[in-house]
Amino acid sequence: VGALLALLVPVEPTRAPDCGGILTPLGLSYLAEISKPHAEVALRRDLMAQRASDLFLGSMDPSSRSRISSVKVVDLKLSLIPEAGLRMGIKAELRIAPLHAVPMPVRVSIQADLHVDMGPDGNLQLLTSACRPTVQAPSTREAERSLCLDVSKLLLLPNEQLMSLTAPFPVTPSCQLQYLPLAAPVFSKQGIALSLQTIFQVAGAAVPVPVSPVPFNMPELGSTSTSHLILAMSKHFYTSLYFTLERAGAFNMTIPSMLTTATLAQKITQVGSLYHEDLPIMLSAALRSSPRVVLEEGRAALKLFLTVHIGAGSPDFQSFLSVNADVTTGLQLSVSDTRMMISTAVIEDAELSLAASNVGLVPAALLEELFLAPVCQQVPAWMDDVLREGVHLPHLSRFTYTNVSVVIHKDYVLVPCNLKLHSTMA
Repeated sequence: VGALLALLVPVEPTRAPDCGGILTPLGLSYLAEISKPHAEVALRRDLMAQRASDLFLGSMDPSSRSRISSVKVVDLKLSLIPEAGLRMGIKAELRIAPLHAVPMPVRVSIQADLHVDMGPDGNLQLLTSACRPTVQAPSTREAERSLCLDVSKLLLLPNEQLMSLTAPFPVTPSCQLQYLPLAAPVFSKQGIALSLQTIFQVAGAAVPVPVSPVPFNMPELGSTSTSHLILAMSKHFYTSLYFTLERAGAFNMTIPSMLTTATLAQKITQVGSLYHEDLPIMLSAALRSSPRVVLEEGRAALKLFLTVHIGAGSPDFQSFLSVNADVTTGLQLSVSDTRMMISTAVIEDAELSLAASNVGLVPAALLEELFLAPVCQQVPAWMDDVLREGVHLPHLSRFTYTNVSVVIHKDYVLVPCNLKLHSTMA
């Protein structure tokens, strides 16, 4: 569970949550399972460096060179304590090897209560509330101290290593995002719930995205989940993402056309008087207002409000016609590794209207005949290219997501998934 806290960094109280996640009891069991080898290494390092006589009383001669020759973690369990934290139970078997004698087994159990506190610097830390070691052999206070010394480090990743995960994740070469917690995680029978706010950045500077009119709360799980982790991303998260990309100029695009000034003059006669040679027609498009994301049951869509400037000349492009293009395209959401892939689907609606003209009044029907096809073909392709690397989801260091599904609801998206530790860490 220490890995879950990798997402936690200083809080900005003026922000509101736009996403979050719930680590379920199954996910907690998985983290306990993969923490066993790590706990074994940590206990071995702490205990095998000491003389057995410093830890255990009885028949061992304090002057002997008896050592703990092996440490094996037999069991490690994590359980939820609603509104408080976690309880960790560890059972281990030590073997003490006097010189020229058969190693003697000693069974050890540790029960520790863990909680999450927020430090003065705003960071959240996994801490030990209580620790109760039991040794099936006469033991010293040093033994109890060694077994309970920073017992939270027996989980997979200590807090010190988790802070590096607060670095921003790239979206495009100039845009980044960073997930910040609003408060300590909430522990309940459903699992460990963490609400996050997303900071979007352009060229390293935070973008002041519009405030969501509706506060986002983590949805309640209707029944026992069969996934390790359930991520929830609000509509405001996606709207803020596209708002940031707009501010970065990522959607300023050049659209090629099959038309030339000569062929266009056959439809719009005044174009012929502007050009004495036949030049290719180019379309330069930019957003005139921020994109809108629509999330409904089973459906995601993106509404784009573009102004398309139509002209000729390279490199000295000169526009003679401006068209407003309102395009609605479906969105397909999927997950690869720990990134959400966002791609356009079919164009659901497209409408062109005249914005400005140096070549007289052009009917809407003619605008659509001439320019609707290139707009509908090239705009989705451009959008897909901008987000071709995907968007990093909140994720745990050195973990990937498997058995992922994406479920679209009204105003939010759920991503149930399982955790898988990268093989290099297993």
